[in-house]
Amino acid sequence: MSTNGKTSRILQFMAPDERRQFGIETPFHRLALQMQDILGDGGILKEVVHAGEGPPVPKHASVSIHFSGFLEYSDTPFETTSHLKYPRMMKLGRDVTLYGLELGLLTMKKGEFSRFLFKPKYAYGDLGCPPHIPPLATVLYEVQVLDFLDSAQVDEFLDLSMDEQNSVSLFTFLNVVDTQRSFGNLCFNKKHYEDARERYKQAMTLLQNRELVDDEEKQRLEEMKLPFLLNLSLTYLKLEKPQKALCYGQKALDISPQNTKALFRCGQACLEMSDYEKAQDYLTLAQAKKPFDPDINTFLKKLALCYKDYLDKERAMCSKMFSGFK
Repeated sequence: MSTNGKTSRILQFMAPDERRQFGIETPFHRLALQMQDILGDGGILKEVVHAGEGPPVPKHASVSIHFSGFLEYSDTPFETTSHLKYPRMMKLGRDVTLYGLELGLLTMKKGEFSRFLFKPKYAYGDLGCPPHIPPLATVLYEVQVLDFLDSAQVDEFLDLSMDEQNSVSLFTFLNVVDTQRSFGNLCFNKKHYEDARERYKQAMTLLQNRELVDDEEKQRLEEMKLPFLLNLSLTYLKLEKPQKALCYGQKALDISPQNTKALFRCGQACLEMSDYEKAQDYLTLAQAKKPFDPDINTFLKKLALCYKDYLDKERAMCSKMFSGFK
């Protein structure tokens, strides 16, 4: 590329119009030639590097994305999520602050990786964002959509008063609760345990506040509480809060006394609290339900080792205490 004697270092401080006056074809200009104008005004250009699957990201979704932003002539991003193994969910219209990025995301699908050029109008404007973004800067963003969930129905429901929530049909209510579980599961799988806990607890609150019409609806909602209680018990184990895990495991047993997962969660919690006798009781009952379950059997072996180690330490302590009487 001819630069008429100007170095790339100097080019960083030249405005795009000034570069064109010198007849310089910039990297962003070359990249723009192979990109699609998604709005029709040239403000957001897009190149799909790897296509995604399914429907595009909806307007009110919460998204999990990897992204990196670059200035022209720079190989180092001025912002990136590449250091995060599991980036947090971001709510469109609230957490995504770059206007162009939000509009770009609405054209993307799950699993898609694309590049975008955002003109100043859709990026950082006339003033830029000192000290990293100069005035009137066009920026390049590389974006990958890891996952998304449409939270429009949940948002609308949570904005209602208590009376309005109770007037919503059971079908719509159950969809809202199920979406909250999906959010919680997504956060849990990405090891965002605090976020997962809040989603599960919010769903439990909705289930508890629902005014019941008849016994059939009561039974159905009680059954829906069970997976949330089990998920909360496991989440608190991940958060290293075994007492809370035991509490939610026992609540699950109140609904389903012979539930194997609930017995297993309680056994795990008791083992973490070094209550070996209760851990033995819960885990033995769980094993009776599923004698060949590898997780249950593994924890029974762990329990045996922990209890043996505990007894060995007790014997050693007693031996030291009474050694002076010999």
